[in-house]
Amino acid sequence: AFLDLSGPSEIKGVWKASVTLPCAYVPVEDLVQQTLTWTVVHEKGSGTIFRRDESGDHVLLSEYRGRVSIPKGAPGNVSLLMLSLEISDRGTYTCQVTWRDSNNSLIAKEITTSLEVVKVAATKPIIRAGEPGLTLPAGASTSLTCEAGGSPPISYRWFRSGPAGRAELLSSGAELAWPSLRPSDSGSYFCEAHNR
Repeated sequence: AFLDLSGPSEIKGVWKASVTLPCAYVPVEDLVQQTLTWTVVHEKGSGTIFRRDESGDHVLLSEYRGRVSIPKGAPGNVSLLMLSLEISDRGTYTCQVTWRDSNNSLIAKEITTSLEVVKVAATKPIIRAGEPGLTLPAGASTSLTCEAGGSPPISYRWFRSGPAGRAELLSSGAELAWPSLRPSDSGSYFCEAHNR
């Protein structure tokens, strides 16, 4: 029986977000997983983050407590899920699995993944301006689309300028569509983009 762990050699995670460090194998009938350990080497030193054995799951490094887990009930998937990444989490992570075969001998395999933690700059939405002034015949169909660049998720709202400078909300979506234009649809329309 041939066993191998698979996973990428490099992963980029985003600061404050979560990341999965993949590690997986295809289960083989007469081989039983005995232990799984995830170890790390980073600026703060090195150590065992996580160990799964016959006594259960153990998180051994306090800085990872409450924010790492391994899928349960997914044979062969021993990936490490990490929540709320810190810049100090960058380092080299090793996934090691041992199996026992029918002759009671142990087989061990490991793979190493380096994790880079990047800060993604949050940017305000900037609307790409549409064509000002649009003349269309009555009965035609048309639509206006609002598009903004910036950190997702971005939400959109369309307004129509009403009397006395009041704005009337028409839709909360990027597109404003008219199946058939009427003369009363003439006016000034504007869009607003919003993100966190």
